[in-house]
Amino acid sequence: MLDYNVPGGKLNRGLSVVDSYKLLKELSSSKKGAQLTESEIFHSSVLGWCIEWLQACALVLDDIMDSSHTRRGQMCWYKLPKVGMIAINDGLILRNHVPRILKKHFRSKPYYLELLDLFHEVECQTVGGQMIDLITTLVGEIDLSEYSLPTHRQITVSKTSYYSFYLPVACALLMTGEKLESHSGMKDILIEIQDDYLDCFGDPEVIGKIGSDIEDFKCTWLVVKALELCNEEQKKILYDNYGKKDPESVARVKDLYKTLKLQDVFEEYEKKTHEKLNKSIDAYPSKAVQAVLQSFLAKIHRRLK
Repeated sequence: MLDYNVPGGKLNRGLSVVDSYKLLKELSSSKKGAQLTESEIFHSSVLGWCIEWLQACALVLDDIMDSSHTRRGQMCWYKLPKVGMIAINDGLILRNHVPRILKKHFRSKPYYLELLDLFHEVECQTVGGQMIDLITTLVGEIDLSEYSLPTHRQITVSKTSYYSFYLPVACALLMTGEKLESHSGMKDILIEIQDDYLDCFGDPEVIGKIGSDIEDFKCTWLVVKALELCNEEQKKILYDNYGKKDPESVARVKDLYKTLKLQDVFEEYEKKTHEKLNKSIDAYPSKAVQAVLQSFLAKIHRRLK
């Protein structure tokens, strides 16, 4: 179960802990270009794997709730013949090993309690975002009029941005002895990063999963923007087809997205967001944190998978 669900992804979240800590140490140290010790590489890697375990838990449970078919280029764990709903308990096993790993390797560290608080807070944000995502897609209560950019932002910030973008950098900061309350501006920048464009337009061969946001009636940036741009006739197409499982309905929605040129609209939106984030990063008081944020943004901007 561990081998199937924990590795296999891009490992961006876990690797970002090591990368961020390395940058912070290099730029904060009196010795420029200071290298990480073997112990520092090990401990930052452990924190990275804790995030990957938390991610694995979220994906195993999310795939069940969304009735997804594939993940990371393979069948979803619950879809395997001998797994089924046992996957719910497997998700909890994944989740509950995180504090055990933290206790084993960080109990003697001065920032141990802050680490525990950080993981608890991020997980609380994540499950809260998942709850909002689920209650906006209640079966039998399909109502696109409820969808808006503020609702979409609330879902993506809580469900994805906290554990994907904020958590790795916060872990690295704690390792350097920094207090997170001194870096609230860093959190504000990181949670602005979001992406649900690939679910619709990404190639399954490249991104490793078959997107199902349209079938699952998800409140995505794409559908919210489509509602803003379409005329009454096009709006009827959305209302008649969005949230239906059959391939023809999904194709009609995607065709409408293409007619509205949402790919171009998204690229313009992404460009403006990228410029805004760069300005916020340039204004950040710590040069070391600036470098971490720039590195993180470079990994996310215009990604293909």
